[in-house]
Amino acid sequence: MDHRDTTALITGASGGIGAEFARTLAARGSHLILVARTEAKLAALADELAGRHGIRAEVIACDLSVPGAAHTLITEIDKRELTVDMVINNAGFGTHGDLVDADPGRISGEVSLNVATLTDLTTVFFQRMAQRGAGTIVNVASTAGFQPIPHMAVYGATKAYVLSLSEALWWEGRQHGVKVLALCPGATDTEFFDVAGSDDAAVGARRSTRQVVDTALRALDAGKPSVVDGMQNRIMAVSNRFAPRRVVLAITERAVRPRRRA
Repeated sequence: MDHRDTTALITGASGGIGAEFARTLAARGSHLILVARTEAKLAALADELAGRHGIRAEVIACDLSVPGAAHTLITEIDKRELTVDMVINNAGFGTHGDLVDADPGRISGEVSLNVATLTDLTTVFFQRMAQRGAGTIVNVASTAGFQPIPHMAVYGATKAYVLSLSEALWWEGRQHGVKVLALCPGATDTEFFDVAGSDDAAVGARRSTRQVVDTALRALDAGKPSVVDGMQNRIMAVSNRFAPRRVVLAITERAVRPRRRA
């Protein structure tokens, strides 16, 4: 893909996979709209990339877990008269622990961010891209989306939704010139597990954010509807689809079971 003089909207851009997408796309000549809650981090990244690559980097500080946040973000983008050629729906978080012990407010925010905001942004920009006959949407799902996960029940369910939605839109987008990709990382070297509150949810060796982004861009060039980052993760994702469900549940429960602390 030729990213020169295009504009990419990246949510969750203040760190991790989102910041890596920003650095990679800026190096390829893409202008950026960086979105996250922390304005100072976004501003520092925008200044770095604009100075290094000569691109424009807009900053929009916004809490996308708040109901209606997508509308607020889109209104601000329109106010600035920006045309979005690529959307990276990266913002999201997970919770670790049994639902019986969970904070209902945090669960609501998890669903709002991972599902509702992503869907709202995808819908609006998919429609706009279809009208222009060109555009790209990358929705960051997870290997968690390939099977139910006890102790991470809501997170796994939100990512299963993202995977299903994105693969279906990949098909719909073909007749409109819109590319859609579900990116499914496994454990990655980000702050995800700090936010989730435990490293117990990490399964397998952690991949780098650079590896994840490179996997996504190769998959886009190949026209794939979805991609799992890392060979070990791909093997596990495929095997989970064919194993008996009770076996899968037992394996995943053991893999992410909260460990007792001394």
